[in-house]
Amino acid sequence: MNPLNTVTGTLIAGLVIAAIIAIAATAVNMVDSGAVVIWIHVFVGIIWIGLLYYFNFVQVQALAEAAADEGGPGGAGISKYVAPRALLWFRWAALLTWLSGATYLLERGELLNAFLLGNGNGDPVYGLTIGVGAWLGSIMLFNVWILIWPNQKKVLGLVEASAEEIAKAKRIAFLASRTNTMLSIPLLMSMVGAHHGFFL
Repeated sequence: MNPLNTVTGTLIAGLVIAAIIAIAATAVNMVDSGAVVIWIHVFVGIIWIGLLYYFNFVQVQALAEAAADEGGPGGAGISKYVAPRALLWFRWAALLTWLSGATYLLERGELLNAFLLGNGNGDPVYGLTIGVGAWLGSIMLFNVWILIWPNQKKVLGLVEASAEEIAKAKRIAFLASRTNTMLSIPLLMSMVGAHHGFFL
């Protein structure tokens, strides 16, 4: 049985390969205790930001084109089958990204320093740089769970809403998603820069 035939098999195979590499790295003292947490943070962060970019760069435009195409299939397939599944992965990846990032900072003793933007006990440059990313990630997490998901449930018909409520929900979810796309750019700059002692 080829593990690449299913998404689950593909993920398990990737995790097994990663575990083998981690075990080998541990044997030669190349892994510290925070390595697994930061790996989880990056892994789920890629899922989160990847889906964010998919929604903004692909799905929004595709749905607009489908709605404008009088003879086409319309956007029902995307709205009924694709969007709910993508939003499931999107919102949980967002939460796991934030939690794993906070766990990493807590383990390093930098959580308060980060949220105080380098004005806590810890390295001020690291605290400022990673803190900008932590605050942006917190705002983005808020947008996912408080603005995007509740409004998308109305748009997708998962909860009852009037036509007026759906129109308002579309706009709120759209703006929150675009805000997250905008914030993801300085967020990534901060996350990468934090380990190099400066933003870029």
